[in-house]
Amino acid sequence: MQSPLVVGVDGSESSFEAADWAADEARRHGLPLRIVYASLWPLDEGAALAAGLGRPGGQVFAENIVRTTVGRVRHRTPDVEVTAEVLREDTVPALLREGRHALALVTGSRGRGDIAGLLLGSVGLAVAAKAHCPVIVVRGDEAGRAGTHQRIMLGVGQADVDSEAVRFAFREAELRGCTLEVVRAWRRPAHESTDHPLLAGDPAHYHEAQASALLDKVLKTAMSDHPDVRVKRATVEGPARKVLLARSAAADLLVVGARRRHSEFGLQLGRVAHTVLHHASCPVAVVPRTA
Repeated sequence: MQSPLVVGVDGSESSFEAADWAADEARRHGLPLRIVYASLWPLDEGAALAAGLGRPGGQVFAENIVRTTVGRVRHRTPDVEVTAEVLREDTVPALLREGRHALALVTGSRGRGDIAGLLLGSVGLAVAAKAHCPVIVVRGDEAGRAGTHQRIMLGVGQADVDSEAVRFAFREAELRGCTLEVVRAWRRPAHESTDHPLLAGDPAHYHEAQASALLDKVLKTAMSDHPDVRVKRATVEGPARKVLLARSAAADLLVVGARRRHSEFGLQLGRVAHTVLHHASCPVAVVPRTA
């Protein structure tokens, strides 16, 4: 049995956009799509019970949202197998459990209950930080969500040699028949000494060469496994998060590896992943790095 693509919905416009994106992605991969609504609605709603139905209003609301989403998806992609479920439990734990058996989890960038002014909904951020499978947060402008740029962007770091993020990006580019832009950002230390012989003359050239050498390592195996993917390499001076944000306006999907760290507040995303999830101009795929 194929692992499904799972999309979490809550009735917000953002979640409907995520469902549309997930339906297109499921069609590309030839995968079933699973639609999940998870929420802890009150059981003792007495006066709020739907007239004559004997079910809490929260449950009726959830079922209506799922029914609407299923109809929307089936109209958009009639060839995709669709299943749906309403779960009465906290949203994040429910989606994380669903993700254990999914190819990927898809969420919108904003939920119905998010506080005004937040750039990314709390559910999308928490799921991206903790899921064991890739998480795609559908955000950005209409052109990026619709895939009109014909370009996927992969941001790489030192830990991305033979990483799952690299394999994920190459598979996506191959399925879409689009260009894969692989970006390595580099910076010169603020107080760098030029006493080292390799730094004499032009320190910037040394750091750019190091960035290029890393791209060679990152791309060697993947390009051999996916010879038909058109790859564009880029080494760019600047903070990685700013470089990726600036280039995301011309991408249909930005892929980054999840550099997670443990803290007193639990599992957290690295700065780059956290920033692009909040500000990128296109959907963002966060792919966990396996130990």
